[in-house]
Parts: sequence; C-alpha cells; structure tokens
Amino acid sequence: MTVTSQQLTTDCLEKFFWNWQGYNIQYTVMGQGKPLVLIHGFGASIGHWRKNIPVLANAGYRVFAIDLLGFGASEKAPIDYTMEVWVELLRDFWQEYIQEPAIFIGNSIGALLSLMVLAEHPQMSTGGVLINSAGGLSHRPHELNLPLRVVMATFNKLVSHPITGKFIFNSIRRKSQIRRTLYQVYRDRNAVTDELVELLYTPACDPGAREVFASILTAPPGPSPDELLPKVQHPLLVIWGADDPWTPITGAKIYEQAREDGKNIHIVPIANAGHCPHDEVPHLVNPQIVDWLVNL
Repeated sequence: MTVTSQQLTTDCLEKFFWNWQGYNIQYTVMGQGKPLVLIHGFGASIGHWRKNIPVLANAGYRVFAIDLLGFGASEKAPIDYTMEVWVELLRDFWQEYIQEPAIFIGNSIGALLSLMVLAEHPQMSTGGVLINSAGGLSHRPHELNLPLRVVMATFNKLVSHPITGKFIFNSIRRKSQIRRTLYQVYRDRNAVTDELVELLYTPACDPGAREVFASILTAPPGPSPDELLPKVQHPLLVIWGADDPWTPITGAKIYEQAREDGKNIHIVPIANAGHCPHDEVPHLVNPQIVDWLVNL
C-alpha cells in the first residue's frame, strides 16, 4: 500500500542519534536512491517533514532529515548559535553518512541553510529546494526603521535577561500561544493539529531550551540570499506559499532576478498557503519536488 501524506505521523519515522562535537543530534533516514537532505525551520524538527519523507522515499530517494543542534530532540547546547554553526553541522553530517552530492531541501531558515551549503560547499550538492526561504536568522538593522530598531534592541535585552527572559519564553512556549502563532502563518487552520502543536511544544520543555531561544533571537543574521546567489552554480527549485505573512512572496523577486541573470531557477508559487506549505498542503508541494527531481 502506498502511504499518503494524510496518513502520516511522526511515529512512522525511525529515529537515530549521532554524536557531533560531544552533542547528541537526532536524524532519520528512509528509502534508497539519490540522497535528499531535509532541513527544518526555526522551532521545528524532523517531525515537520512527516508528510514529505515517506512520499519522497517512495519516489526512489534516500531521504535524510536532521534536528539541528538546539531544536527537536537534538541537544540544547549552551553555545552561541549562528547559521555558520549549523552549516558546519550539516557538512560533518554529510561527510559521516552521505559522501555523495545530495539535494538539500529546506524551509524558512532551513532553506537559507540549504542555500549556504550550495554556495559554500558545492561539492556536497547537486541542487536545492527552497521553501519560503528566510532572508536571515534575524533582521538586519537596515531592514528596520529607527523606532523598530529600538524596540528590537530592547526586546533582545529582555530575552537575554535570566528573569525577564524566562517569563517571555514561558509565555511564548505555551500550547495556546503556539497555536495562535501557527494560525498566523498557516492559511488553513485545519492544518494546525494537536500533533503539530505538540511537535513545537515538547522540545521547548527540554533543559536549556530557553537559553537556546535567547541565543538564536540575538544571533547575527548570517549571509543574505543576495550575497549567496551569485556563488550558487547548481539548479534551484523555489517554492513559496503565496499567503506567508512572515516571509512574503515578494522575497521571491531576488530569485526571479537571478533567473533572468542566467541562474537555473524554477519558481513555484503555492496559492492559499502560508509559511510552511510542505506541511500545510503537502499534496501540492510533494509532486512539485518529485517532478523537479525527475527532470533535474
């Protein structure tokens, strides 16, 4: 029987742990064939790909997904988090388990990480799929007007403080607040299930989760897509939920411009979908990925 995306839960994914620089990293792998590496976004985990992994594996690929350090069931390490730390993690994971060019598929900051891998480690990849790609891990000062810059600077201080930071984190990680946030970024509220809320809530209860949250919110943004795209030589599939309030579809314009400048980029807007179309409308996103892979 073919498994459909609607039938899937995280229970269908076999989980493993890998020790990276003394920290436990959770990953999963399914299928046989050319390797795909799936990279989740902020606050998410392997489980956010539960509707995609078996479908891609059934299409003839060996599908890896990893919980980035600080997220999911991976260790909440007491370090200064940066995009570069996660790229180093992905590079070492690829050297340990894959060792052949792979397709990197990411959502949000996971998409930006995929772009960084393609730009900085071209030997690791043959292409990338960017789903509602973030422009950075945080906003750059020039992207904010002066009042908002002051607000964000104040917020960052409050988040980093051991007393006010604990209060803010405990408020944000409540299940009711997680659900409200998901309602903002998913166009279809029916896609915001109890299972999805639990996927985000459970890791936020791990020891060290608040410190990870504070470190990431105050981290540098990392390289921008504008900086990375000129270095990318591999094909890209850019998928964008058209109703995303966090990373609006206007962000796809830089990829349109790069395509006009000669880059091999295929852009697919997904109507009536938000920031995470791979989870919200997998029946639309999965075929786009498989068709693109077949024609790569």
